[in-house]
Amino acid sequence: MQTIGKITEELIKESPFLEEALSDGLINISSLARKLKPDIEKKLQKPVKEGAIVMALNRIEPNYYQKSIKKLTKFVKNLGDFTVRSDLSSITLANSKTLIKKQSDLLKEVSSDNKLFYSVSRGIYESTIIISSLLEEFFEEHFQKETILHKKSGLSSITMLLPEENTQVTGFYYFILKKLAWENINIVEVISTTNEFTLLFHNSDIDKAFSILIKLKS
Repeated sequence: MQTIGKITEELIKESPFLEEALSDGLINISSLARKLKPDIEKKLQKPVKEGAIVMALNRIEPNYYQKSIKKLTKFVKNLGDFTVRSDLSSITLANSKTLIKKQSDLLKEVSSDNKLFYSVSRGIYESTIIISSLLEEFFEEHFQKETILHKKSGLSSITMLLPEENTQVTGFYYFILKKLAWENINIVEVISTTNEFTLLFHNSDIDKAFSILIKLKS
């Protein structure tokens, strides 16, 4: 049987951002009740008092976000060292039969100097290569016949070492990315391995991004 309480809870759960903001006490309950009123009346097919919706909102049990936030906070505090790199470039190329061979040549160049940064992500139709700016001359010489779809320079990265149990913790990436999004910080690229998580930013955002991540950890 459909009730005001059940329908209200279903509507809230359809929007994770709304659910989280409600849990954090960031939403005016009366205003939210007015917004939900037409949808609730439509599902019940009868008029509903706003006060009844307010009561239903106040009775919603602590959601998943509330239950897991302490676990996530503890997990973030156990993150390992943060490594910052600057002077990086991100180049996206169309996949081709010769691209892998070119990447192999680049990898040999990188292996001679462990201070150089190199990362590659291959998709169905394109690949993104992230390199230290010092490698750009080598890249332009060896990849000149490849199709460059997009290129961004003036980038910096922050790499976080993750605890071994990171694959068992739900919501970690959302927890991190949400904080950066709320501060209006654009993430250019994301790189991850099992125990490392790297975010690329424009140089102008790196100081603020680092400060936010450090505060989360501390």
